[in-house]
Amino acid sequence: MIKELAKSIREYKMSTIVTPILVTLEVVMECAIPFVIAELVNQVKAGCEMSVLVGYGLLLILMAILSLIFGTIAGNTCATASCGLAKNLRRDMFVSIQKYSFENIDKFLTSSLVTRMTTDVTNVQTAYMMIIRTAIRAPLMLIFAFVMAFIMGGKMAWIFLVVLPLLGAGLAFVIFKTMPLFRKVFKKYDNLNASIQENVKGIRVVKSFVRESYEQEKFDRAAEDVCRDFTKAERILALNNPLLQFCIYAVMVFVLSFGSYTIITSHGLDLDIGQFSSLLTYSFMMLSSLMMFSMILVMITMAGESGKRIVEILQEKSSLENPENPVYEVKDGSVSFENVSFKYSPSAEKMALKDINLEIKSGETIGIIGGTGSSKSSLIQLISRLYDATEGTVKVGGLDVKQYDIESLRDQVSVVLQKNILFSGTIKENLRWGDKNATDEEIRRACEMACADEFISQFPDGYDTYIEQGGANVSGGQKQRLCIARALLKKPKILILDDSTSAVDTKTDAKIRKAMKEYIPETTKFIIAQRTASVEDADRIIVMDGGMINAVGTHEELMESNEIYREIYISQNKAGDDDE
Repeated sequence: MIKELAKSIREYKMSTIVTPILVTLEVVMECAIPFVIAELVNQVKAGCEMSVLVGYGLLLILMAILSLIFGTIAGNTCATASCGLAKNLRRDMFVSIQKYSFENIDKFLTSSLVTRMTTDVTNVQTAYMMIIRTAIRAPLMLIFAFVMAFIMGGKMAWIFLVVLPLLGAGLAFVIFKTMPLFRKVFKKYDNLNASIQENVKGIRVVKSFVRESYEQEKFDRAAEDVCRDFTKAERILALNNPLLQFCIYAVMVFVLSFGSYTIITSHGLDLDIGQFSSLLTYSFMMLSSLMMFSMILVMITMAGESGKRIVEILQEKSSLENPENPVYEVKDGSVSFENVSFKYSPSAEKMALKDINLEIKSGETIGIIGGTGSSKSSLIQLISRLYDATEGTVKVGGLDVKQYDIESLRDQVSVVLQKNILFSGTIKENLRWGDKNATDEEIRRACEMACADEFISQFPDGYDTYIEQGGANVSGGQKQRLCIARALLKKPKILILDDSTSAVDTKTDAKIRKAMKEYIPETTKFIIAQRTASVEDADRIIVMDGGMINAVGTHEELMESNEIYREIYISQNKAGDDDE
């Protein structure tokens, strides 16, 4: 885990290396100051001259200034290194997620990915900041102060060795008890975020069904669950402070009592006042360093779980990989399925698609129709290699899709999915996802074919109209038409419309299909639809049923020979007659 996380340090290695060096110098200065003060006290006791006092004073001021300088620079380099690591981790995670196949994405909840890129990275950032600064400072301070305490206090310094095992046992208990709790908490964080995301995304449905109270109760239960585990963990962590305070006061009582006794009985021969004052200072240094050390261990305990979750994302390899020598050019839009079967998970018992055999020529318009759950969308997702076929071969342009460079293949297969997504930005910026170099005229032409220009021209800002996140400020039909225009701008060899005209009226649907036929005649077009009217004029229509091809033919052929298609057509047209 540490090795994987360390890869994200990169350009911040120098800051990472410099920080511990500066912290070491800071600690040396701080530990030397009590020693110099002890010498100063002894000089004053011996009746030294003013010049000696001035010399010691200047030396102490210089040491204090150096300690301040080293500490300030260390703070800056530490902040640079830790924030830089967090930035790189988020970037590396985002890049990894972008490379995932749909199969990989299905393994993680969206809310979990968000939590890992925010809360978990922040935990690792905080721990890293403490490791390169406080985790260096605390043990160095402890060692230096312990050595100086032995030099100044002799046998009395052994008291520190007595409390260390007690503290160590206490810290070990805390870590052992809290680790499983933090592991549970982070998983519950994912569920809490999932509840928030689901509620916000479906807020219109929640309000239309007046289910705010139900959603609040559901959220309260999830929040209470997180709170309960965190409270339990915090209660255990709270044992740290009283344990450390007990050790600090026990040491103070011993040093004050035994030290005072030694000074009085030996008349300052075994221990003088200067040594005694410095011993007290070193005692505070040692015990405060132990306090810092316990805080570090607690933070590292939390960050350890966060680190594992981050590494899961970084080490997850896409289930779809490029071949060794990929093909970068797709010859044409021909598609063939040869004995193809597919299931979404290796552990799934049932195939989503079974025994699919198809031969589609470049430029054909293919309609796909079938009931809900008949695997229409599953079929077309294999063409652009969003998933790989479990059995058999899918070919595009005469080659197995696995032989192509994935980006090159997808660049020639334009898909308008069922769930139309628009991103925050202007209409132009959204449309240029299809072609980043598209001119304003090309954008307008694509929108005219998608019947989108008619409503865009009515907006005060036209094509510069700002689209809210998820396209919240446009209707479902407008969103569909914008997504179709975006796909047309790509000028692909294969265009797939996955039920992407369901929110537009039949007249507009017919206009869009007519425009596509004229504008991109050489592009192979797949039209998945619930309405037979959307596929009637297709060259061939595929009827899907239960993950299998039930029939293939033209509208007229299927009306004569296929019961499923005929029933769909009659039920829809009868419904239309009844409406009239």
